[in-house]
Amino acid sequence: MTDAIDVTETLDVKGASCPMPVVKTKSAIDDLAEGEVLEVLATDSGSMSDIDGWASGTDGVSLLDQIEDGDLYKHYVEKTA
Repeated sequence: MTDAIDVTETLDVKGASCPMPVVKTKSAIDDLAEGEVLEVLATDSGSMSDIDGWASGTDGVSLLDQIEDGDLYKHYVEKTA
């Protein structure tokens, strides 16, 4: 699916642990325009559930995809409003 995702910006939070991946993701999403997509690169396995939970409970964002690639976790979040 990620081949079809047009990434606007990449946020590198590798090495950061909870809650920083979510905090930094929210801050980066706030700077994007509607329809733009943020790629988040994390090494914290908890980011899979943390970012999913944050996106599910937050108006104006949509979690498009999450990929576990070894020790790297990739999240694709679209600003929808």
